[in-house]
Amino acid sequence: MSFSIQNAVCLWKLCQEGSSDSAQCTSVLFLRDGMFEAGRLLSISVLPTKSCHKRDWGGGVAQLGQSVILNEELVTDYCQSALTQITVLQIVKESQQQHGLRHGDFQRYRGYCSRRLRRLRKTLNFKMGNRHKFTGKKVTEEILSDNRYLLLILMDAERAWSYAMQLKQEANTEPRKRFHLLSRLRKAVKHAEELERLCESNRVDAKTKLEAQAYMAYLTGMLRFEHQEWKAAMEAFNKCKTIYEKLANAFTEEQAVLYNQRVEEISPNIRYCAYNIGDQSAMNELMQMRLRSGGTEGLLAEKLEALITQTRAKQAATMSEVEWRGRTVPVKIDKVRIFLLGLADNEAAIVQAENEETKERLFESLLSECRDAIQAVREDLKPDQKQREHSLENDSGKVSNIQYLHSYLTYIKLSTAIRRNESMAKSLQKALLQQQRSEEDGKRTARPQDLIRLYDIILQNLVELTQLPGLEEDKNFQKEIGLKTLVYKAYRCFFIAQSYVLVKKWSEALVLYERVLKYARQVQSGAGAYTNSLKELPDVQDLITQVNAEKYSLQAAAILGELHNDTRPLSERFETFCLDPSLVSKQVSLVHFPPGFQPIPCKPLFFDLALNHVAFPPLEDKVEQKAKSGLTGYIKGIFGFKS
Repeated sequence: MSFSIQNAVCLWKLCQEGSSDSAQCTSVLFLRDGMFEAGRLLSISVLPTKSCHKRDWGGGVAQLGQSVILNEELVTDYCQSALTQITVLQIVKESQQQHGLRHGDFQRYRGYCSRRLRRLRKTLNFKMGNRHKFTGKKVTEEILSDNRYLLLILMDAERAWSYAMQLKQEANTEPRKRFHLLSRLRKAVKHAEELERLCESNRVDAKTKLEAQAYMAYLTGMLRFEHQEWKAAMEAFNKCKTIYEKLANAFTEEQAVLYNQRVEEISPNIRYCAYNIGDQSAMNELMQMRLRSGGTEGLLAEKLEALITQTRAKQAATMSEVEWRGRTVPVKIDKVRIFLLGLADNEAAIVQAENEETKERLFESLLSECRDAIQAVREDLKPDQKQREHSLENDSGKVSNIQYLHSYLTYIKLSTAIRRNESMAKSLQKALLQQQRSEEDGKRTARPQDLIRLYDIILQNLVELTQLPGLEEDKNFQKEIGLKTLVYKAYRCFFIAQSYVLVKKWSEALVLYERVLKYARQVQSGAGAYTNSLKELPDVQDLITQVNAEKYSLQAAAILGELHNDTRPLSERFETFCLDPSLVSKQVSLVHFPPGFQPIPCKPLFFDLALNHVAFPPLEDKVEQKAKSGLTGYIKGIFGFKS
């Protein structure tokens, strides 16, 4: 077998094991990216070159001109480490997730592939001519010393595939683009075939060869799928699935995640091909896959939705009526028939859901289909406005069949909404139990107020159920809804009490706990004939047990709270016993320090109140008047006119 060694200038002596005669050895001189035949190697002599002075071969450092004895395993390991290798699936997935496919933007990913191709060609100096003349170049086995040459082919295939997927999105409104789509897929398969051919070289490691084969099979399967060549597509997808399963088993769990994800992606395609070939059992598996995942994405999405609708439409042709609460109602609307036929499958998938996120998606999908069916019934009610307003028939006293069917679908919608909110409430209750640990982690914790809001919505849905046309006189139905209302009121009241406990309002919480017990006992006393209807509801006996325990802990917390609320220093409460843990801490409160200010008498102020009532004697005769000055006074003084 031939191997490629990089960055080494050495003289290998290939001879038989045990032979020490260098004359019997065949010397092979190889330069950078040169070749040699790997045989049973015994010794190596290092040439005195500028680029290779010392080299560690595991048995010591080889000096210039010195021979080092080696074994065949060491040389084989070194040769294997020099093989070209790329992780095809990992490169593809990381590029897709980081450049647009997380949001289904194939145009952005195609632009990224074009830019990366340009960078690779520039770095490798592998340009296709210049701006004036195109000169085609092909990647050959002789230049596979650098794995970036394989990346060139891979990015070419990815660019063509992403363009095909972009055209697939646009072909929904422009059917002519489907021809261009098929052309791009054929181009992607052509590049994948070239990648597989190059990876067959001895210069590429085994893992890269397998990944190239799987990538080629995947693109071939997609092309045959679009051509509706079901058998060929199924064979290609099965080949791809087999290779990825083997690779997943050969590596650690962390490395096998990508392979297992790709296997899950192509499994619905395989079952769809099997169904079109003639395997009728594949239809049920496809529906289960769709329901478990909460909806299929990618190449199969539109085809699978159309297939499920078509299959249910065939079954709906035989469905003419539905029975609910002792009354049989004819079903003439195709959309309602299809919804009612898939109702059991949807509910079974919700029960079998593996996690809360999947269950939430399934609930939303079921509610969406139910709203569409209700809208179809409303459209049939519109032409008969008079009958819709006066729904009671004069002869029988019952609502019309179409109105009763509308009530049935509304009942399904409200019941599903109640189950969804109850499922969310259960997950929030689990989060409340782990509240202390979540607070330590610094994460946002669930609060009782979140649960109160959910139970408010549930109670509102129950009120709407009691007002459905045609069920006002159904006493059993009204009694059943009344018991369910009491159960959810009890739980709502319980979490309101919990919210008061958090703010240390003990008396309010204690009163609410008593109200919870009142509701729970009413449910137990009236649930005799409705036990089967209440099986799906939370058990009120567990709630009673929990409330009794909470009451005792609440009373103890109230007493301890009163004892610990005394914030006076120790010097002021010697007469009261209290287990205060702060007394043995570093911040113990013994006395007030610094001492507080105390009031003391200050200097008195005197106010002379008699001054306003004292009459002083006249003093004009004792005060000398000042002589007038100025020119007038001077003249009067000359002539003797003095006053």
